[in-house]
Parts: sequence; C-alpha cells; structure tokens
Amino acid sequence: MASAIPQTWNPDQYARTAAFVPALGLPVLELLAPQPGERILDLGCGDGALTEKLAVLGCQVVGVDSSPAQVAAAQARGLDARVVDAHHLSFDAEFDAVFSNAALHWMPQPDAVLAGVWRALEPGGRFVGEMGGAGNIATVQEALQTVLAHRSGNLQQISPWYFPGAAEYRQKLEAAGFVVLSIEQFARPTPLPGDVGDWLETFAGSFLSLVPDDERCQLIAELRDLLRPRLMNTVGVWVLDYVRLRFATSKPWSAADEHAYAVMLADIAQAAAV
Repeated sequence: MASAIPQTWNPDQYARTAAFVPALGLPVLELLAPQPGERILDLGCGDGALTEKLAVLGCQVVGVDSSPAQVAAAQARGLDARVVDAHHLSFDAEFDAVFSNAALHWMPQPDAVLAGVWRALEPGGRFVGEMGGAGNIATVQEALQTVLAHRSGNLQQISPWYFPGAAEYRQKLEAAGFVVLSIEQFARPTPLPGDVGDWLETFAGSFLSLVPDDERCQLIAELRDLLRPRLMNTVGVWVLDYVRLRFATSKPWSAADEHAYAVMLADIAQAAAV
C-alpha cells in the first residue's frame, strides 16, 4: 500500500497565507479555559501563534511540532518549542492539559497520538482540540483526484490528511480512556486572504510534489480552473469548504490515582503538623 507523502512547511509562507488558522482557533482556546500556572502541551504548535497566547496568559506551555522550520519560528518568539513526532510522545503525566488546533488531521495514526496524549496528562487533565472533520475541503480533494489521478491513482492512499467524523473520533477518544465532554462536527466555510493557489502551495504541497517543479504552475492553474465555479463567490473571494471537528475531553482519575492523591494529602498534613 502507498504511504502518505510528507508535508513540508515554510514559516514565512505560512504566516503570509495562513494567518486565519490561529485566528479561527481562538474559540478552541476559550473551550480550553486555560488558567495561569497550568502546564499545557500545545500539540502541533506550528509557528507558535496560539502557544504564545497561552504563555501570555501565564501558562507553563510546551509546544511540539514535527516541522523543524516551524519549531524554529516558535522558538524565535521565545517559546519552549521542540521538534517531536506526535505519534511518539514521551511525556509522562507532565501536563494539566493538552491543546491542539488544526494539527491532528496531519497525524495519520490517531490511536498512537491519543495514547501519547493520555500518557502526557495527569489524572484529571483535559484534552481539547479542533481538527478537520469528515468532508473537510471535499471540493479540493475531488479536484486533486481529477488532475492527478493519471499520475498516482487513488490519492487517498498517499494523502497526508485524516478527516474523521464525530462518531468515529468519539470512539477513538473513548477507546483511549478519555471521557468525552463535548464533540461537534460543523461546516465552517472559510474565506481565504488571497488566491487559492497560495492555499495549495501552503497546504497541498504533498500533492504538488508529484509533478516536476517546472510543471507546478500549470498544475495550480488547472486546479484553479476546476475550483473557481464552486469555491469563488460573487465578489471574487475564494471560500473553502472547511468542516471542523471540535472536542473537549478529560482523563478520569483511577482508583489507584485517588488513593495516591489521598496518601499525598495525608503526608502533607502530617508534615505541616510537625
């Protein structure tokens, strides 16, 4: 079976063409309800735009991302950002919360990711995120399949994207041990700040890499022609058919956790009485 084509990121290009991504992530921050002093893991932090907001709120935040270039951009903001593959998280009960915006759909092995998030959280911790849901950018995917099928067959086999439905992802969250507090899938038509070609260059590089560099402009032109009737509105603005999946969960306390906590409180009380 063919494997996903790795996506590469250019921080300057991302900041120029995709500033709407962290801006639209603010409701997810509100759902997280971060508190000063909390230890928070930003999973798929990108260039650190939202990680920085958590730090400003007084959180002790660590950002992780698989892109060295994006991590370097986050570090340039003065953040604790690290190059980490989210499928192989090594944190052990280190965080009060894990936060993720527009990143989980770039992680094709969700069970491994969720297992790592579970380990990273302390008992009682929460996992809040938003990602692309089933049907996300369906029009773009259809156009890519039309234009590139003769080169690579079924693009779903090599796609870097994972867009689950709410029922599917709830099942995975619960199988990993999380209590699902809320989960919703909703359409969010998203206006682009510029041309759809800029979006394709930023987010669909995996597919564009299937053609030689000297053919890329022609490929983008073909995609633009296919997409224009369905995704350009009457005033000439490109509006992509985004579908989002937003959730909030918690890691419940086990009986062993509760016993250990009770012992710790007893030890603290005994020490204070001496």
